[in-house]
Amino acid sequence: MLTLSKVSKSFGGLKVLDDLSLTVATRGIFGLIGPNGAGKTTVFNLITGLLTPSAGTIDFLGQRLDGMAPFEITRRGVARTFQNIRVFKEMTLLENVLVALGDHPSYSAFSLLMPLSNHRRAEADERERAAELLSRLGLAEKANRFAGTLSYGEQRRLEIARALATGPKLLLLDEPAAGMNSAEKHNLMNEIVKLDDGALSILIIEHDMRFVMEICQRIAVLNFGRLIAQGNPAEIRANAEVIEAYLGQDDDATDGRSGAAS
Repeated sequence: MLTLSKVSKSFGGLKVLDDLSLTVATRGIFGLIGPNGAGKTTVFNLITGLLTPSAGTIDFLGQRLDGMAPFEITRRGVARTFQNIRVFKEMTLLENVLVALGDHPSYSAFSLLMPLSNHRRAEADERERAAELLSRLGLAEKANRFAGTLSYGEQRRLEIARALATGPKLLLLDEPAAGMNSAEKHNLMNEIVKLDDGALSILIIEHDMRFVMEICQRIAVLNFGRLIAQGNPAEIRANAEVIEAYLGQDDDATDGRSGAAS
């Protein structure tokens, strides 16, 4: 589904990504891990058009993404969340999701002039779709509350619901479990696994190793902007270079307690 070929990114004299080649398969959950400053979020910013590669290409379902504007990339089926929560806090949860759905109108401008016309039915359909997405993320009962009244973990889930509203084929989640307690992380893991229904590929950046190891089928590891390993969780856990660079020397690395994973 997604292929990065020899992608590099420099800011002045600082090379943040160095000749990165990476493939994300159609369907499934793929993890991207590494120490702070390894270049993980830069990868997301390049995929979604917030940054342009200094070298290399990014292909999504046979189309070049590098050079496209972010809105064009979203329309082609790529959505993301951010490290820092970006919900509209003075809007309701339902309104937050409707904002994303509003990029896909199913009615014509002419229909706006017609009483009881298609646009009213389309509007009702969009509200139903928004409510369905909130329900998938366990937020249905709070649909009419202001987003700013939610807990941190609930706002994270609202961001995911809003990203799903764009109808993505590839969903990028940037540290979705950051700031959550153990119960919230467990609930989020279950919700993300449920999203893996065969119609969606998910790429996750996350520092909690238990989270990553339990839900990802494939994992890639970055260090100083370079890919140092790629494989299934067991292969990554046993990789000597990954242990030295990131996971640490003990088994605590697999449950999020290692210093590198904090």
